[in-house]
Amino acid sequence: MTNVLRTALWVLTVLCLGSTTAFAAGGNLAAGDYIGFTFFTGYMAMFAASVFFFFERGRVADKWKTSLLISGLITMIAAVHYFYMRGVWLETGTSPTQFRYIDWTLTVPLMCVEFYMLLRPAGATTGMMWRLIASSVLMLVAGYMGEAVQPQSNVMWGVISTIGWAGIIYEIFMGEGKKVAAASGNPVVQAAFKQLSMFALIGWAIYPIGYMLLPGNLLAGIAPPSNMDLIYNIGDAVNKIGFGLVVYAMAIKDTK
Repeated sequence: MTNVLRTALWVLTVLCLGSTTAFAAGGNLAAGDYIGFTFFTGYMAMFAASVFFFFERGRVADKWKTSLLISGLITMIAAVHYFYMRGVWLETGTSPTQFRYIDWTLTVPLMCVEFYMLLRPAGATTGMMWRLIASSVLMLVAGYMGEAVQPQSNVMWGVISTIGWAGIIYEIFMGEGKKVAAASGNPVVQAAFKQLSMFALIGWAIYPIGYMLLPGNLLAGIAPPSNMDLIYNIGDAVNKIGFGLVVYAMAIKDTK
């Protein structure tokens, strides 16, 4: 799964960096508006994923019901925001940056909580959960500052945001997360934890690529800044739905 995810993200990134798009006028989706298309498909895909996760809660053991509920909340929150982001894009042709960061501020910490919920039966502490949440908030606040508030200093804010991401990576690859997973003795949980860790390491890497397309940043000029939305939309769908599907598959397998 890791190799497939890596290959898919690489192909999608190359396509996004090399593409151009038209945008709609008057609220109608125009032919060739690939960004608008991904707003529509992202909204419907994540809404459908939420319905699936909520309905499937009844099939898993009690200890995994909350994890599946959180998976559904992540995609449902994203679906609502994508509904509004779709409207902003169709009406104005501009990036709905504020809506996007509101979405991430709610969903990314919840994805960090999923790591804790996965390892809680094996002895994970609430301290690990709060360290992951704090790192995710630092990553997102700094990213917002560099993209929307002080774009002239986006490289500096990008570095600070990367520190937050590195805190998450450290916790799950070298910190308490790795130690608890290794000591759990449950191969199903260990496999799921490894897959979720790969989402954080590889899947979330698509967002810095989009961020670095900003004027004055490291990849500025390679592609139009508007293509950030195409990269972000694809990244959201892959990461949020895929993240939840890993949790679902683990819960079903462990229940059986």
